[in-house]
Amino acid sequence: QVHLVESGGDLVQAGGSLRLSCSASGIISRINVMGWYRQAPGKQRDLVGSITSTGATTYVDSVKGRFTISRDNAKTTVYLQMNSLKPEDTAVYYCYYRDQVVLRDNWGQGTQVTVSS
Repeated sequence: QVHLVESGGDLVQAGGSLRLSCSASGIISRINVMGWYRQAPGKQRDLVGSITSTGATTYVDSVKGRFTISRDNAKTTVYLQMNSLKPEDTAVYYCYYRDQVVLRDNWGQGTQVTVSS
């Protein structure tokens, strides 16, 4: 089991920046994916982006060029740098970890990001 702890959510004005962090502890597979989903009120949880254990990244079109996902050298912490924030980025952001060997997912508790216009 992998335990995820997120931090960094806040209230920010449109055009501002935030950096979310997610630290993983437990038995970390060498082959894994970590990333972020978000869920706005009344909407489904959608993928924001992800990064593999080899460093390959993917992003949803709406955040490309504004958001950047990275990992630390130990590959147990993933970051989401969010720039040029828009009110439509307001959501609870969830970190996730996927063990690609046993195909098991773990989720963080979520952190609130609110962008005011």
